[in-house]
Amino acid sequence: MMCCGQERGRGFWIKRAIFIPIAIAAGVFVFGSVVMLLWNALLPAVLGVSTITFWQALGILILSKILFGGFSGGHRHHRHHGGYHGGHHGWNNKWMNMSPEEREKMKSEWKSRCEGGGKVE
Repeated sequence: MMCCGQERGRGFWIKRAIFIPIAIAAGVFVFGSVVMLLWNALLPAVLGVSTITFWQALGILILSKILFGGFSGGHRHHRHHGGYHGGHHGWNNKWMNMSPEEREKMKSEWKSRCEGGGKVE
């Protein structure tokens, strides 16, 4: 696969396949621990509820995702205010309103970012 003019080798994908599950597990552990610690530090004293375990904290996280976050998984649909729609549509409108010279300048800046490690002069 090619990105920014560079071929990504097999080693890149192997590292990614190892790193992503470890990062997900670490994120689950951190968020579960934070919920458990905050619950146990605040709610028993304030509301008189009992303390919870790590697994109960994960259950609360999943329940809150179901109740408040939904399962949309990808793009979120937000209401846009003031004419700017952001995201893909905002860049598309901006691109369409550029002069050919501005487009060429933008292309050369992005090309130099990909090839030169992100430095634009």
